[in-house]
Amino acid sequence: MTIKPLIILPDPILRQASKPIERVDADLQRLADDMLETMYDAPGIGLAAIQIGVPRRMLVIDVSREGEEKQPQVFINPEIVKSSDERSVYEEGCLSIPDYYAEVERPAVVSVKFLDRNGKEQTVEADGLLATCLQHEIDHLNGVLFIDYISRLKREMVIKKFTKAAKSKAL
Repeated sequence: MTIKPLIILPDPILRQASKPIERVDADLQRLADDMLETMYDAPGIGLAAIQIGVPRRMLVIDVSREGEEKQPQVFINPEIVKSSDERSVYEEGCLSIPDYYAEVERPAVVSVKFLDRNGKEQTVEADGLLATCLQHEIDHLNGVLFIDYISRLKREMVIKKFTKAAKSKAL
């Protein structure tokens, strides 16, 4: 397993829509393992393939608490098929937007259809942190970031800050 470098805002790759995965094979399973390793190392609770520069519709999640046994989950071609009218608000962060957090309102419950790491079709009904995390990561697959849910002024300030940091690193 390999820890991959994370793509950081303002990299335009983060705004790219990811392509569906045609075949689940050993290479894809290796990518899933690398993504999990990268996510745990960061540390984070979710990672979309686009965040390591791979524009494919796959994400990994582990919302187990510290001290609990790890519960890694792989979602291939995930699709939200149902979402509740009830809303919930979580303070979200993102490995591609380090050290920035904001409250985001999303549906409280979602049903997600996906292929597991063996290519078997599954559906999960998620609430709480898992529902928020799934929506956040699926957004990544569509080129959407959690800062798109905050006010335009705050979003522009965040983008400006990360653009300035990227320019100073490039010097």
